[in-house]
Amino acid sequence: MGNERLTRRLFSAAAYGTGGLLGLSASVYGLLKTEARLARRTIGYADDRVPDATGWYGRGRPGPAIKMVLLGDSSAAGYGVPTVEETPGAIIGSSLAAQADRRVHLGVFSKVGAQSGDLAGQIDQALPTEPDAAMILIGANDVTHGVPIGVAVRLLEEAVRRLVDAGVAVVVGTCPDLGTVQPIPQPLRFGARVWSRRLAAAQTIAVVEAGGRSVSLGSILGPEFEAAPAMLFGPDRYHPSAAGYEAMAGVLVPSILAALGLEPEDEGEPLALRGEGVLPIRFAAHEASRTPGTELGGTEVAGSHQGAAGRWVLLMRRRRPAMGDAESPHPEEGATAG
Repeated sequence: MGNERLTRRLFSAAAYGTGGLLGLSASVYGLLKTEARLARRTIGYADDRVPDATGWYGRGRPGPAIKMVLLGDSSAAGYGVPTVEETPGAIIGSSLAAQADRRVHLGVFSKVGAQSGDLAGQIDQALPTEPDAAMILIGANDVTHGVPIGVAVRLLEEAVRRLVDAGVAVVVGTCPDLGTVQPIPQPLRFGARVWSRRLAAAQTIAVVEAGGRSVSLGSILGPEFEAAPAMLFGPDRYHPSAAGYEAMAGVLVPSILAALGLEPEDEGEPLALRGEGVLPIRFAAHEASRTPGTELGGTEVAGSHQGAAGRWVLLMRRRRPAMGDAESPHPEEGATAG
């Protein structure tokens, strides 16, 4: 089957199907599995030997301390960087401590290669630490392994709802745009782009419905990274570099602060000049998929969560903070902690 025809079939299945690649013929599905296997061989199989960012940040800052957990896949674990200070955990923990002027304990439970189905086990480990907030980064491996969108989204929604029911503020970074990963060959790369964007939009709706906040992360592997791959991609051309993880953290930290009620005073209300405001969830999810860094969270209009077009959400495009140098985690809170 020619690439042009296969691309049309891919687009159709990704745009309209909800059962993974089940809408494709056996021959097309076989070709995609072969290309996916070749892509993973080119990219390389990651292991879980990554620097562990678990520990205390902001040592000496006043209390009460913020307890946070990081869940998800290799983008949360920080695969591809050699030092702990370059991991997203250390960058987020350090920045959160600086922005909130609080001590922060970060627990990293994310795993390289994790899919949405692995979140339940990670939450089993995380909840006994009694976190105030959870950051979830998941979705890319669901796409590359052909997990049906409906299945992946249901598992994520269950994870978010479980955390919210336990009193945890949840922020989810949605699936990045995989269409910029050069080792993935065409036409699989085109299908991965459509698939990952569709998954991100579906994740957004599920997260908000479950009581969490979503942040679109197309910029991780989107136009910003495509324009500067040598600087923002790591050596395997698949995972972010240290600069890439820092860019990601700059998008996520403001939403974590907001989820904890610690955002700056001038960030509390939507600003029309930045395109912020209240929208029905499906319109907002579409807008978020087009604009990386967009945060969505549930809200009320005239005392109601629902309107004629569905649930009301607050769309925010928060300013990225100045990112200072990340510190290494301390295993203990220290004598200065109160």
